[in-house]
Amino acid sequence: MPTQNLDSLKPGEHAVIRAISAETGLHQRLNALGFRVGKRIELVRRAQFHGPLHVRLGTTDVIMRASEAHRIQISQAA
Repeated sequence: MPTQNLDSLKPGEHAVIRAISAETGLHQRLNALGFRVGKRIELVRRAQFHGPLHVRLGTTDVIMRASEAHRIQISQAA
């Protein structure tokens, strides 16, 4: 299954997290927020002009920078 980055999703699309390639501090912070390999994620909306992304993991909503989302590799959910 081909992988892409979280920042390439369109609003309303679902995906599964396949890898997180970030430095230790960011990786720990994302892990604490629920970003784990195998977890289903949805892009709720994105701000204009490459602004922040609103993502949902289960019942948790997170607003994150596009640069951080680019570090999360995903594959499209079936």
